Amino acid sequence: MKVRDIMSAPVHIIASDEPISRARNLMLKHNLSRLVVINKPIHDEKSLDKSEEMPIGIVTKTDLSQRIEQAGPEWRRRPIDNIPVNVVMTPDIITIYPDATITQAAELILDNNISGLPVIRNESDKSLIGILTKHDIIQYFSTLEDNRTVDDIMDNFFLTVHRHHTISHVIREMNSNEVDRVIIVDHGHHPVGIITRTNIAMSRMINAHGEHLSKDIKMARKDRSDGEKIFRYVREVSIVAEDIMSEPIITLGAASNAVQAAKIMSDNQVKGIPIVNDKIKGIVTARNILQAVISQK
Repeated sequence: MKVRDIMSAPVHIIASDEPISRARNLMLKHNLSRLVVINKPIHDEKSLDKSEEMPIGIVTKTDLSQRIEQAGPEWRRRPIDNIPVNVVMTPDIITIYPDATITQAAELILDNNISGLPVIRNESDKSLIGILTKHDIIQYFSTLEDNRTVDDIMDNFFLTVHRHHTISHVIREMNSNEVDRVIIVDHGHHPVGIITRTNIAMSRMINAHGEHLSKDIKMARKDRSDGEKIFRYVREVSIVAEDIMSEPIITLGAASNAVQAAKIMSDNQVKGIPIVNDKIKGIVTARNILQAVISQK
């Protein structure tokens, strides 16, 4: 099977000088994780998925999320949503030809630590004809026969954050550990949700002035130990992990079949599932599925 058989087409595009608010809105409206960036101005909705364009970059939800903690001067001078796409996009994108194999595509994605590959017609004609993403390869793997379990392919390293930790703490932990998702746990260390780069990029956590959002909570106190709770005052606090996490969380046991895990990931459009046997044992991610595709005999 070739790239042309599973790639997505047509491709949604955005002009390099459009604001990231436009990119975010397009991702939300069309349920996308990335947009291919072109130089040519876009005047109407119909041209958003027009192929035959020359890609100059790609902007992903991860690009947007990683800018939330950015403190550079260009971000302080104007609202974040007004920053043009070309500031956050990844230039010099890696592309692939439609006749490449799925294994070649998976290797290219993993070797370069990227989430998708724009598909160009050929070496002489670099016009855009499609895009191949991790999701496309996960969907492909979910149709195969493979006897391995998730225990055979999962990551033993995983990151957990308490549901009441601040979003800033979550982002710092994700960046310092170089992970794209964290498992959110309660006081008993039971998984209750998950936060990915998508949650961070698509959630409104910063206002037009670049300030972190907060919420008001009522602080209660009893006059005596068996007395009635009386609300004394309202306190302003930062939004926390549980405010933006995805829930309910999907989990699997270690003996679950890897292909079945890929199908669940594909059907629910998630790229990470915690593996739980009494306690959290690991996590199976899109990266693990791509590695399984490469190693399949």
